[in-house]
Amino acid sequence: MYPPSRKDFISLTLSDPHSQTYNNGKHRRQSCWRKWKQLSRLQRSLILFLLALLLILGLLSYSSITEHWRGLSDQEDWLELNDRELKAIPPGVKPVLGQAAGKAPAPVAGPHLRPAVVPDATGEARGPNIPILVKPPIKKKIFANKRGPPSLQKDGNVSDTVGREKQEQVVQEEEGEEEEKQKKIVSWRGAMIEADQATEPPPSANEKEAAAPPAPANPADTVPLEVSPETRERLEAVCDAFRHAWKGYKDYAWGHDELKPISKSFGEWFGLGLTLIDALDTMWIMGLKEEFAEAKTWVEKDLSFNKNVDVNLFETTIRILGGLLSTYHLTGDQLFLEKAKDLGSRLMPAFKTPSKIPFSDVNIGKGTAHPPRWTSDSTLAEVTSIQLEFRELSRLTQDPQYQEAVNEVMTLVHKLPGKHDGLVPMFINTNNGQFTHKGVFTLGARADSYYEYLLKQWIQGGKTEDNLLEDYLQAIEGVKKHLVRQTGPSKLTFVGELSHNRFNPKMDHLVCFLPGTLALGAHNGLPGDHMDLAVQLMETCHQMYKQMETGLSPEIAHFSLQASDGSDVIVKPADRHNLLRPETVESLFYMYRFTKDTKYRDWGWDMLQSFNKYTKVSGGGYTSINNVRDPLSPGPRDKMESFFLGETLKYFYLLFSDDMELLSLDKYVFNTEAHPLPIWPSPPK
Repeated sequence: MYPPSRKDFISLTLSDPHSQTYNNGKHRRQSCWRKWKQLSRLQRSLILFLLALLLILGLLSYSSITEHWRGLSDQEDWLELNDRELKAIPPGVKPVLGQAAGKAPAPVAGPHLRPAVVPDATGEARGPNIPILVKPPIKKKIFANKRGPPSLQKDGNVSDTVGREKQEQVVQEEEGEEEEKQKKIVSWRGAMIEADQATEPPPSANEKEAAAPPAPANPADTVPLEVSPETRERLEAVCDAFRHAWKGYKDYAWGHDELKPISKSFGEWFGLGLTLIDALDTMWIMGLKEEFAEAKTWVEKDLSFNKNVDVNLFETTIRILGGLLSTYHLTGDQLFLEKAKDLGSRLMPAFKTPSKIPFSDVNIGKGTAHPPRWTSDSTLAEVTSIQLEFRELSRLTQDPQYQEAVNEVMTLVHKLPGKHDGLVPMFINTNNGQFTHKGVFTLGARADSYYEYLLKQWIQGGKTEDNLLEDYLQAIEGVKKHLVRQTGPSKLTFVGELSHNRFNPKMDHLVCFLPGTLALGAHNGLPGDHMDLAVQLMETCHQMYKQMETGLSPEIAHFSLQASDGSDVIVKPADRHNLLRPETVESLFYMYRFTKDTKYRDWGWDMLQSFNKYTKVSGGGYTSINNVRDPLSPGPRDKMESFFLGETLKYFYLLFSDDMELLSLDKYVFNTEAHPLPIWPSPPK
């Protein structure tokens, strides 16, 4: 037992009514210290241990109390927000994790899909009664550059954060039935776009930013779900064909003009990556994201027009300039417009001729131009089928020189003598601006796209240029009067040629553009008998495939005018080749769009199967063939034209697509290489 402590001090308190209170505190502190010193070491250790333990317990209690009050505070904030924005999760729907600011939305798999229900990214199970804070829906402004794979689009800020470490979770609210009826939705490769927003003007340079395309697409990503199995199969087959062709080009001809799939090499024409540029908008339309991304990288890093090389004005304009302009419109990526401007300016020396009729060839590095070595003439189709592209380039750049140059050509041709009821000769002299080789009239090679571009320029410009319409209508009347005949055996209607008033029952496969062009004119208010002729000619072009042993059309067909039980189509040995041309499937696309007659799709499907059977090369790519009449030995020519990717497969895809707003023919006009350009708004009257 410890003895009691001694009291060896006195504490006094003195008070004085006239003085302040005095307390002997100093001595009290000294007495406490003496008491502490009198304790044994064990007692002092125990006391210190107890004090330390109390301190630790106090700190722990303080932390717990703080967290408790913070939780109450957060709960109060949450309840305040509930009054404004709280919504319950619909039964069976999992919340969608809110997206970080400025990030693009997750891609929707394929066109025509309903908005997908995305699982909670945290993987946490949530009961059906747990409320979720829903951000008010944001009505996004859709620009022309957002018409494409949704993963290549830029989105606005669509999420906030709740707390310090967790993202807010959002869920798409189902619309009422009446509201759904009022909102007509169209699809563009998986992007759901309001119909009244689908034709916004191209964005400014500050609004354009091309994102890197995501992982490679597969048929499930590019084929709509709300279609029949037959339609899905056909769309998948077209995408597979494109990938196979692209594989060959990528493996053996990357960056070069054309693939030689048999020898696994390449062919060079201008050295400008012709196949790659021709295929850009096709990849975008099909939603082939990986392929588009690698092609865009090549355009950005490797495509240069500063080359000492002669190029053909017509081919370079319709394939490269047209491809760059259409890809710019579909993507909104300034890269393609800048490349188009560079090329367009380098092609302008071709117009420096005495007559203003352009030379056929131009050196894009030196800035010089010249006619072919063997003549001073230019082909009429070539000088009158560059207008859509140059006019559009002027509209985009606000530089009138391009449109003025090509409009002057059309004005000169409009006034020229030597026409035959609207039909024009095939050649025009660059020195005097007059027709040459008069008396020969055809809708085939060297003249075909003149007639096509009369109508399409009129449509492009808002149907205001009367000279173009006048020339087109007169030409169609001339075709019906002088060139249209029927075969003897089956009464097939075809378009022949006239040479010095002598009719030749010869029809190039190229002429199969005409049914689609006639149908397009009828759709835009031209006489109904144009559509009647289109239906008849479409049947004939189909028979040019069907009556061949391979199911593929020859390059040139002759027709029997004699009444007999024989064949309508006669093919000479030199004309039996097939170059993978697009004209027939192009017209099938137009005819289906305007009539919805499924037989045109069925005809196209038969054609695609024949291409796969007789022209597909196992190592990648497709090849033109020598003999469409010999299924056992069609004779590959070892060449895949750039237009097979740029036109043929594109028109197959559009033919089989159920999306009538996909490149609507009321909003776009296709150049003669199948590159879509926007129709200009009609000027105020």
